[in-house]
Amino acid sequence: MRKLVTLCALAVCCAIKPVSAQTDPKAKAVLDAVSKKVNSLKSMKANFSITLTGGKGGKVTDSKKGSISLKGQKYHVLLNNQEIICDAKTVWTYNKDAKEVQVNNFNPSEQSISPAKLFTNFYDKEYKSAYKGQRKEQGKNCDVVELEPIDKTKQLSKIELLIDKTSNMMVGGNYWEKNGNKYQISVSGFTPNPPIADTYFTWDAKEHKGIEVVDLR
Repeated sequence: MRKLVTLCALAVCCAIKPVSAQTDPKAKAVLDAVSKKVNSLKSMKANFSITLTGGKGGKVTDSKKGSISLKGQKYHVLLNNQEIICDAKTVWTYNKDAKEVQVNNFNPSEQSISPAKLFTNFYDKEYKSAYKGQRKEQGKNCDVVELEPIDKTKQLSKIELLIDKTSNMMVGGNYWEKNGNKYQISVSGFTPNPPIADTYFTWDAKEHKGIEVVDLR
């Protein structure tokens, strides 16, 4: 479960130097269109689901549904009994069952994937990209783009993104790890420019009395 939260929220921290990625021109055009679309929005909301398969036989071992709200670099992820909140300065990871919130500094340069990066141009310096044709997903005609990390020490081995040709938005994808695990992501219910107050992207201690705060900054 922790990996599912990590994939959608803060993900794996790394320390790679900027490198010029080997980019397929057609793949770059598709991804640039996604970035342009997202950057034109003041805010957005979407629902998502993640299914983990792994081990012998590739059986499903975990599946979660949630939602994400974005406003620039700010994001708020709801995933079952967990919340990840970021105001572009601080990240709060709230576990409702444990009645605990972990607090970390937000540092986008140390994140390989985050919600904000997932919908923008995080691929520029961290991944090689390749255009892999078209595929139907959720009844939509999608471009398929494959990303391979430049840093070979990363746990992930490959990312596949499915981009709706009409809306230029991601509707799904797959994420493979070197240990054989595969995460299948589906995005739906996209809402452009919903009114979202900035307070939605900050932790309100008054609304969470009795919650243990673990400050990791």
